[in-house]
Amino acid sequence: MHGEYKVPGGKLVVVDLEVDDGLLRDVSVSGDFFLEPDEALGVLSGALDGVPHDAGVSRLVTVLDDALRLALDQGRILGPVVTVGFDTRAVALAVRRALGLSTTWADHEIAVLHPGPMPPAVHAALDQVLSEELDAGRRGPTLRFWEWEEPAVVIGSFQSLRNEVDLEAAARHGVTVVRRISGGGAMFMEAGNCITFSLVVPGSLVDGMSFEDSYAFLNQWVLGALADVGVTATTTGLNDIASPAGKLAGSAQKRLVGGAVLHHVTMAYDIDADKMLDVLRIGREKLSDKGTRSASKRVDPVRSQTQLPRAQVVQAFLAHFRARYRTVDDELRPAELARAHALVETRFSDPAWTARVP
Repeated sequence: MHGEYKVPGGKLVVVDLEVDDGLLRDVSVSGDFFLEPDEALGVLSGALDGVPHDAGVSRLVTVLDDALRLALDQGRILGPVVTVGFDTRAVALAVRRALGLSTTWADHEIAVLHPGPMPPAVHAALDQVLSEELDAGRRGPTLRFWEWEEPAVVIGSFQSLRNEVDLEAAARHGVTVVRRISGGGAMFMEAGNCITFSLVVPGSLVDGMSFEDSYAFLNQWVLGALADVGVTATTTGLNDIASPAGKLAGSAQKRLVGGAVLHHVTMAYDIDADKMLDVLRIGREKLSDKGTRSASKRVDPVRSQTQLPRAQVVQAFLAHFRARYRTVDDELRPAELARAHALVETRFSDPAWTARVP
């Protein structure tokens, strides 16, 4: 079995191995990295012999690190081990890729979905449905852009309803409140004033990554798409995307038991800050780590930086994603829509779910 892992900004690590009775055998580590002393390469390869084939990344890293320390203590290698352009985690990921347990974008075809306007609760339900469909093997990875008609606040799975939303103000402005299955903060959304999309991928694509690493990894293409429309952006904190002018977007994730990873992003295009502040209870504590004094400064509309219509920005995003990854244009299936509407009735429009954290 053969696996390769290119360290971002670093070097290529290659692993060839066999599996015998569930154990790794004849492991060979190679690549264009730099390693001193030379003898450390043999230690890395030999350390993995006999390790269970289903060992996770953290276990593999521990085995490799322990083997290097022991070899140094026993004098089998002289001097400290220096790795340049890679580390033991990169070796572990190459092993997982050789075994087919860790995948790359190139291993997947992503279905691109861009249905018409739907109620916010249906969109929240579709996140659950498409994640479950991937887990069940009935559908592959998907990228789905949201369109809707009425304004909405979509709160995180663990947020307090009354702490986050002024329900009287929401009713006054005709704002629907929906709770989603992922964590994170509240999203204030208006039709035509923000850009929202959901990405559902198998856990193998983010195998071995911390939550922080997986956010940056799954948002990487978004930075490229923003560059295409003239916006220089970076990932900030755990789950935000920002430009030098301020915050552009927030993202959230949910990892299902079956392995599917739901990752979605809401990006401000031209948000009505006054309405948002009237509806959302954004406290001083939440703003304190953002370095701002007013919540309106947290929203930096894409419109002001691109001078492009929202539809044109969305099309640019879609074009960038299609050019970067292997995609197929697709549509929601009748069974998926039926399941989503059923979940709206039993969960996403049910006050017991929306106010599950009062």
